[in-house]
Amino acid sequence: MNIYSALQMGDYHTHHCEDDLLIKKIGSDQLICAIMDGCSTAMDSHFASTLIGKLLRKTAIEKGYKDLYENSGTKSLDEELKEIVRNLFKELVFVKNRLMLDEKELLSTLVILLYNSKENKGVVLSIGDGVISINGKITEFDRDNKPDYLAYHLHEDFEEWYAHQHQKIFFDHLSDISIATDGILTFTKIKKTDNEEQINIVEYLMTDQSYHDTEEMLNRKLKKLEHHYGLKPTDDLAMIRIIREH
Repeated sequence: MNIYSALQMGDYHTHHCEDDLLIKKIGSDQLICAIMDGCSTAMDSHFASTLIGKLLRKTAIEKGYKDLYENSGTKSLDEELKEIVRNLFKELVFVKNRLMLDEKELLSTLVILLYNSKENKGVVLSIGDGVISINGKITEFDRDNKPDYLAYHLHEDFEEWYAHQHQKIFFDHLSDISIATDGILTFTKIKKTDNEEQINIVEYLMTDQSYHDTEEMLNRKLKKLEHHYGLKPTDDLAMIRIIREH
């Protein structure tokens, strides 16, 4: 199983990349991947996305130890995902209160992928905008650039809020999966090149398998888009891709 990732600041951004990503194993069989996209019109958006990544990492480490020392029975992937998101929700409430943060300092989207390599099954949850490709099928979650951020709901009952999360996709028999922030939809021509060919950028990054034999596959593709086609994302881009070799 090959895991690739890329994080690139958008061409219209000058100070910070407001996206972040996380790849973390939980025990021997589970993998959690997440991409976060901070809200550009909020406050310290790079902080919000990075904070969520750090809290998810903490949750994954604690869950790994808990699963190792506690025999909690067999849980479904959906139950496992819910437990992770519940813990993130609780940690965010704690940090918000502890640091006396404004809601605008916590605005970030989250696409979270939980995969069980032993069962070859997984689930993806998108809280806000994002683009997902599963075995060649591409799904865009787009709320007209007005995402329903997790931070909007920290005062609510978790169970009620989670029950309304429908941007969720279950999958099995994984061969190729990608998750990306909506920066993948913002590529534009930023410089003239000798090449005038057209290219489907989403398919090139999410389904085309050229350069799959190098761990820098996505970064090499981004370099080719920039230097060969003159294309760069205007918004920040975070992306993770997993190709399972059979």
